[in-house]
Amino acid sequence: MHDAVHRPFEDIPHALLRKRVRDIASGTEGELMAVVLQDVSDTPAREHVVELAYVRGPSGREISTAVANIEAI
Repeated sequence: MHDAVHRPFEDIPHALLRKRVRDIASGTEGELMAVVLQDVSDTPAREHVVELAYVRGPSGREISTAVANIEAI
């Protein structure tokens, strides 16, 4: 996780952007389109930010998954 000040849905760099990847949680394969810091807090008083990866599969649909679930193929 990044310690820098961030904004909701902020794009962050990733070595696998625009490369073929697999989501190990679902088995989905495709191109890594974006990695973002996303605030998934349930209340404004308690911030909870996660790194999400967006993978576009062969159908053109994108899925989101935890960045830790992404591996190069």
